[in-house]
Amino acid sequence: MMPHEPRPALSHPPLEDVSITEVFAALGDPTRLAIVQTLLLEPDGRACGTFPVSVAASTLSHHFKVLRTAGLIHQEDRGTKRWTTLRSEQLEQRFPAVLSALRDSISTKNPAH
Repeated sequence: MMPHEPRPALSHPPLEDVSITEVFAALGDPTRLAIVQTLLLEPDGRACGTFPVSVAASTLSHHFKVLRTAGLIHQEDRGTKRWTTLRSEQLEQRFPAVLSALRDSISTKNPAH
């Protein structure tokens, strides 16, 4: 890909096509769970390279793909950055209480939040 060519569009499945087992499988990895917990605390999202995880960029890309495929995140290009947000409203409609349980796990794990 040439430097001035746009990146290919990312696919985001409709949540009605996602099962709860796919969501739980995606959240079963500590890095992916940390990404989702970060997004719960930052509803406006953040740029891909700024998450508090210590994995290689290629590994992080894989984790983002798993989270996208499971319907948990949305990613879009904003200028030179790829921005990641949690699909909170859609997830609440499709799987009520899952995000609440994740929020509770943050509070339990780290009372400062």
